[in-house]
Amino acid sequence: MKTENTVWHEQHISKAQRASIKDQKPCLLWYTGLSGSGKSTVANAVDALLFELGCHSYLLDGDNVRHGLNGDLGFTDDERIENIRRISEVSKLFLDAGLIVSTAFISPFEQDRASARAKLCQGEFIEVYIDTPISICEQRDPKGLYKKARAGEIKDFTGIDSSYDVPTKPEIHVETAEQSIQECAQQIVNYLAAQGFISITNKG
Repeated sequence: MKTENTVWHEQHISKAQRASIKDQKPCLLWYTGLSGSGKSTVANAVDALLFELGCHSYLLDGDNVRHGLNGDLGFTDDERIENIRRISEVSKLFLDAGLIVSTAFISPFEQDRASARAKLCQGEFIEVYIDTPISICEQRDPKGLYKKARAGEIKDFTGIDSSYDVPTKPEIHVETAEQSIQECAQQIVNYLAAQGFISITNKG
């Protein structure tokens, strides 16, 4: 439900103008994958490479956002949907500022990822599927969450008792079991350069 008695206020400076002084095209790198797949690790590595190239970027990590903006949300299906809705809107604001934005969230439902894509201009949403077998995610289990989920201490855990919709046509398909973190990050940066979002030759 939208707030009543509000009117959208047009700004004098456009998204294109803000992006032009940064010498880049704004886009949203939407990292999705199971817990422990390496989303945040890869996203941070990409952000570091972009910084080295002189790009203007920002990373919105799922756990970090839940400490503040989405601190009132749990992990039921409805709360997961609201979590993604909010971060989609925040990401859109960052894109309006001309930034390259990364979001590292499980975002398990295809419909929610499609809704996030629909909020942006054509080509701005880049789905990055961090494809890691659940067996490897469980071996890593950096937060001990799989162990708790298997023991019944955590409910609605993605991959255990809550579903994950595997992306069918992601713009970028990253297999962390086959590549190092740095190789995964370089794969993503190379995609951004090939698609004209950044210029590697003129930066760094």
